[in-house]
Amino acid sequence: MISAALAVGLLGLMPGVAMASSCYDLWYARNAIYDEHGYCFSTELAQETFDNSDCYTKHPKFSKAEQRMIQAIKNEEEDRGCHVN
Repeated sequence: MISAALAVGLLGLMPGVAMASSCYDLWYARNAIYDEHGYCFSTELAQETFDNSDCYTKHPKFSKAEQRMIQAIKNEEEDRGCHVN
């Protein structure tokens, strides 16, 4: 599993979010940030993709930079009409 920082880096950071090659890449990068903060995933795909054994919250706390990145990714997912899960 790659870290959230690497996943975000692969997207090229905020302006480069649009450079993600697929909706799955966007979904993965967004959820990697959640995973780094102990989020307990409930969907089958997320549980298969991320290790839920160390999760501890449904309400993770993010830095302002992480919040901006998550929002940028969500905006791009919406613009593309992504529906990964």
